[in-house]
Amino acid sequence: KEVALRVEKKVENTIPENLGVRHERFMACISSNEKTPRKIIRKVARLATRYNSKFFVLYVQTPRESSDRIPLASQRHLLNHFKLATELGGEIITDAIVQVCKEKQISTLCIGRPALKYPSAILAMVHYRNMLEELAQLGIDLIILA
Repeated sequence: KEVALRVEKKVENTIPENLGVRHERFMACISSNEKTPRKIIRKVARLATRYNSKFFVLYVQTPRESSDRIPLASQRHLLNHFKLATELGGEIITDAIVQVCKEKQISTLCIGRPALKYPSAILAMVHYRNMLEELAQLGIDLIILA
């Protein structure tokens, strides 16, 4: 099994990207939450290592978390998550999800389970559904991590 994995990685590394073969590229979407982003970053780093590919970490900033409004504890958690991602070989990005997927040629997007609360759930579901449709049009796989 290990020999097969090594041969597969060697073949993937020797194929030029302009031949139309899709190389896997992973992106983790995180928030300023304390625990969930750490799990997502670690899982995506393992996936990227398995496929011998790059991975990116995208911080999804909510309107409540603008730079002057985010609580100090959340800032600290976020900085720790950024540090973990860079230690594991990831690249940190703060931008729109679909736009970054296009720019970085992401093949697989990994997100945590959406935390939907009733008052804002309807609006959140509309945004979520639009994002899913755009990802499907681009041929990007979505993995929801628990």
